[in-house]
Amino acid sequence: MSAAAMSATRFTSSKDYTRFNHRIPIQSLHFNPNHSLSIRTNRHLRHSFSLKHDNNNHRHKFPILLAFSGDDGGVGHGNNGGGGGGGGGDGHGHGGGGGNEKEVLMVLAEVGRTLDGIPADLAAAVRAGRIPGSVVKRFLELEKSPFMRWLLQFGGFKERLLADDLFLAKVAMECGVGMFTKTLAEYEKRKENFSKELEIVFADVVMAVIADFMLVYLPAPTVSLRPPISVNAGRIAKFFYNCPDNAFQTALGGTTYTLLQRLGAIARNGTKLFAVGTASSLVGTIMTNTLINTKKAVQKSSDDDIENIPVLATSVGYGVYMAVSSNLRYQLLAGVVEQRFLEPLLHQHKLLLSAACFIVRTGNTYLGSLLWVDYARLVGLQKAHDVAEA
Repeated sequence: MSAAAMSATRFTSSKDYTRFNHRIPIQSLHFNPNHSLSIRTNRHLRHSFSLKHDNNNHRHKFPILLAFSGDDGGVGHGNNGGGGGGGGGDGHGHGGGGGNEKEVLMVLAEVGRTLDGIPADLAAAVRAGRIPGSVVKRFLELEKSPFMRWLLQFGGFKERLLADDLFLAKVAMECGVGMFTKTLAEYEKRKENFSKELEIVFADVVMAVIADFMLVYLPAPTVSLRPPISVNAGRIAKFFYNCPDNAFQTALGGTTYTLLQRLGAIARNGTKLFAVGTASSLVGTIMTNTLINTKKAVQKSSDDDIENIPVLATSVGYGVYMAVSSNLRYQLLAGVVEQRFLEPLLHQHKLLLSAACFIVRTGNTYLGSLLWVDYARLVGLQKAHDVAEA
């Protein structure tokens, strides 16, 4: 029954609902003397109304069910709402979020801004109660830099920078370490031919840096600013839409994730990293085989024992390694070691935090190199003497 229809029968309510964010303005209704309104309340602030109409001594009951969300931790409030994530609506497990929106409005008021003065996707997330004031403060700080302001125009970077203001520093660390170690490995492998094969070395290093970037980018924790998914989307698409980008990332106030959704994050990132690993290895092995065959044809050497690298097996094998080992290691690194341990411990000491992140990421890269050697020998991609030479 609509508010207008109820008001037309002149109901009134003696109970004060001004503290609730009600969907129907109960306090504006009026009673007819021939009507009575009974109210039943449970601990979750869901109210069941039973309307009794007394006309010519005939009593009729009309059930009216209304749900309210209170400011004191009632239905769908904060992290307690949404049924643990994915329970309805846009499926992120969003609660009422009224406290988040009020906090954000206060932050914006301090700098003379309004919701209309920030990006539309960020404003929509604020209105949905998914964004606390701390995230908006970080956005305002990042916006002061011209380069960051330009980078915030890209949705993927914006979501990651709002979740971690050291995201770019971690990208630089990972790519820098990867470039150094890959170049060193190329030099150790090619020795005196290093300068003669700079083109191949450059291509290999570029592919390694791209892979390193994706290993930081994909598992990085994010602040979700995506618009609601289409109602016509399939069940699988809706499920993965509601999964976090990092399986272990902390959930912001007003958002929760189920265990199944966190497992879905591992599966989704694993699929992407499998594609990245397979593609990068495919390019690298093809270029290496081309170089080997060219040298054999030009130099007509007797190095017939140098065999071509199996392209398909190596590419798929490296894709599987990225999807499993690299995926799990980098998700644990970003979501547990950095976000849940290092950042709370050193959040007021950015220099120490950066140094700690550099150390653990360098160690993770070294561990990954060791695991790759063991994995390659296990599945037959490299022989024992190949590993010794690598």
